[in-house]
Amino acid sequence: MGSKGRHLKLIKAARLVDGTGEPPLERRVVLIDGDTIAAVGDETSVVPPEGVEVEQLDYGDATILPGLVDCHVHLVGIGDGRVGDELTLLPDEVLTLQAARNARAHLFSGVTTVRDCGAKNRTTLMLRQAMDMGVTVGPRMLLSGRPMAIVGGHLSYFGVQATGPGACRAAVRQLVKEGVDFIKITATGGSTRTSFRTRPSFNPDEIGAICDEAHKFGKHTVAHCASSQGMVNALNAGIDTIVHAVFKEPDDTNRFRPEIAERLAEQGVFVNPTLHASGRDRIEMLKARERSEGLTSDEKADLDRLRRDDEHLVECFGLMRDAGVTLVCGSDSAWGSYKMGQFQREVEAHVGAGMSPMEAITSATGDSARSCQRDATVGTLEPGKQADVLVVDGDPTANIDDLSRVADVFQDGQRVDRG
Repeated sequence: MGSKGRHLKLIKAARLVDGTGEPPLERRVVLIDGDTIAAVGDETSVVPPEGVEVEQLDYGDATILPGLVDCHVHLVGIGDGRVGDELTLLPDEVLTLQAARNARAHLFSGVTTVRDCGAKNRTTLMLRQAMDMGVTVGPRMLLSGRPMAIVGGHLSYFGVQATGPGACRAAVRQLVKEGVDFIKITATGGSTRTSFRTRPSFNPDEIGAICDEAHKFGKHTVAHCASSQGMVNALNAGIDTIVHAVFKEPDDTNRFRPEIAERLAEQGVFVNPTLHASGRDRIEMLKARERSEGLTSDEKADLDRLRRDDEHLVECFGLMRDAGVTLVCGSDSAWGSYKMGQFQREVEAHVGAGMSPMEAITSATGDSARSCQRDATVGTLEPGKQADVLVVDGDPTANIDDLSRVADVFQDGQRVDRG
């Protein structure tokens, strides 16, 4: 492109975090040319070409980061406490409108890329089409469309219910035809009322067929695993990312199994632990009720169980990290009571579980983009990548709470009008 008609942006701030895990850089600038990052460096080395209009934005004592990458969302969720069994009763048109609302909320909060891990019918695919037409705005979206489940299994009310390796392969082919970016597999039960949370769903030959067929088409695979045996089955099948990664036995006993963590690291499988989404909202609600009006005996038992499970998740997080597992950041919102637009709560949970703020930011940017297989275009601030940029007031590498102090969001080089 010649200089005539070009419009460049030069973004300045006190510090820059590039998403690679390297320490923050002082007084750095990002030069944006159209929808692409043209250069990143200090103020003396990054000089716009002469004769080109340049919009200069100096944010003072702020931090420039890559746009956040939430590798696990459910855009059709409401976050009002209702379970998925009730959510699926809403018409597709209502769920598509809700997904559009959620997409805007996440974008406005600094999330510029999401991976949606399961929605009803073609709702999210239709939303993406509307976004491509300019009807509405939201993060760039990687979609699984309908998740794959066994008959009556977790998310079966949304998903493709398949039995046998042949049917599993046919289902993958149908999803690829519909335009999905990856395949979501419910490898164990979950919150779905007719499922068995701590037991595997697909047989080994079935989940193996799903992963093999997906990889044949160049699609990656993500498995919901709420038990240790579910993780073993997914690892044997060649899974790419495991979400939740709960170390539980079939009888609901909490038990960390180091050999599974070693395999996760050896096979290079990404793990999205969903620390905040796995009960902390309900823990906070029950604690508040306990202070104000007291709890019933059932509620006290529920709070004790949730606290034990949370402690176990945090312990397993640290042990997996010690084993060399790449832990990535995905909110699992809007599910349960976890509304979208609050992705930073999961990043904060990573810090609470032992990561440094810099490690947690990397888990929500560069590493999360690698899990989504989109690291060639997003996740880090490097020349040639999409100009998805987040600016926050303060220094989140010193105080992770500053990650929520959003000053501006840029997507494809354009400042997002957040109203």
